[in-house]
Amino acid sequence: MTANLSTPPAIPAGTLPAGTLAAAPQPRLPAPGGLLLRPWAAADATVFLAAYRDPEIGHWHTRQPASADQVREWFDRYGADWAREKGAHWAVTGGGGEVLGRIALRGIDLDDGVAVCAYWVLQAARGAGVASRALTAVSAWALGGAGFHRLELDHSTRNRASCRVAAKAGFLLEGVKRSAAVHSDGRHDMHLHARVRDDGPPA
Repeated sequence: MTANLSTPPAIPAGTLPAGTLAAAPQPRLPAPGGLLLRPWAAADATVFLAAYRDPEIGHWHTRQPASADQVREWFDRYGADWAREKGAHWAVTGGGGEVLGRIALRGIDLDDGVAVCAYWVLQAARGAGVASRALTAVSAWALGGAGFHRLELDHSTRNRASCRVAAKAGFLLEGVKRSAAVHSDGRHDMHLHARVRDDGPPA
């Protein structure tokens, strides 16, 4: 039998057609404990800038904004990332609307249905499960209705707090990437974690 060349091939599960994300505004995502993940707003520039002055956040992030104006430029690029389907960036906020942290999907690859997670939490909000709850909410959206197949995250092998966040959110440790990233004290080996759609919800 001759194949019908006019029929497009089936789209594999976990593959996102172009336009899937950008067809709608970036969503606002509720998370357990009264958290809300929302797109960054210009009014958040001051608290965002202050976060990178925290030695703990600054240690793990060598790329840092120099001013509130530069932060607002970053926010503009965040909006462009969503429109181009290359990234999604959220402020993690508490019940009163206060910013507690950041979570993002970067390096979005629609063809493979893969994205990379990144996060930080302000010092005053640490130890309360903010990062793991936000990561769980983003993962449920991305691997559920959004249609991604696999999410990855990496962190320094010396960053035990980030490792705990990944584990709580159901991201399995897959291995070590040797000398893969630069932090404030030089190169670090990185743990690679991942969660795929078939893993189901975290324990």
